[in-house]
Amino acid sequence: FEYADVVTTTTHKTLRGARSGMIFFRKGVKSIDKKTGQPIKYDFEDRINNAIFPALQGGPHNHAIGAVAVALKQAKTDEYRVYQTQVLLNSKAMANALIEKGYKLVSGGTDNHLVLVNLASSKNVDGARTEHICNNVHITVNKNACPGDKSAMIPSGLRLGTAALTSRQFKEVDFTRVVEFLDLAVHIAQDAKNKSGTKLKDFKDFVKGDDSVQQRMCDLKKTVEEFASQFPMPGFDDH
Repeated sequence: FEYADVVTTTTHKTLRGARSGMIFFRKGVKSIDKKTGQPIKYDFEDRINNAIFPALQGGPHNHAIGAVAVALKQAKTDEYRVYQTQVLLNSKAMANALIEKGYKLVSGGTDNHLVLVNLASSKNVDGARTEHICNNVHITVNKNACPGDKSAMIPSGLRLGTAALTSRQFKEVDFTRVVEFLDLAVHIAQDAKNKSGTKLKDFKDFVKGDDSVQQRMCDLKKTVEEFASQFPMPGFDDH
């Protein structure tokens, strides 16, 4: 906020609110007119407000607006600070566990809730293939471009975050287990890549039709489900 005139954010990730977004913009005096001596004010407010409504959106979703307000109020609590502290601790633990297993991280580590893994340089497999395997074993990740990548569809990286699992009361030791599961998924992706064609479609077809890969994914999925079921789910009665 100190350096940017406009800041945007989602509200459903680390803020843990409803699926929405917010736009912050600078107001007040921008400078002084040298000729008249009158203040020149920032003009973001009307331009942004008009761009949102009526230019881009119609009727407001009042339930979502109310839910964002609730999330912002919760963000002021001590409980939320404890949660975010744990998010960072978990992220550090996950990053260290990945490094110990030979994974290369973009920037060498993390100072926030995200970890970006360069799979191509450390495990000779890409993010798209690994994402496909992970999706099939109930591990949610995102492929992500790394510096030097030429394709956003088949990038080198995998983006991991700790916010959601921290909401399920995962601690540092639990994220070392998560990394173990992820490592198994990467090995499956490596083996399937080596036995399939060069195209992503060839890889997916091979994964779908190979009994050995299917069995390994089935076993890993069961292990992931059994581990995850130990933790409470927000919104369920046990949370």
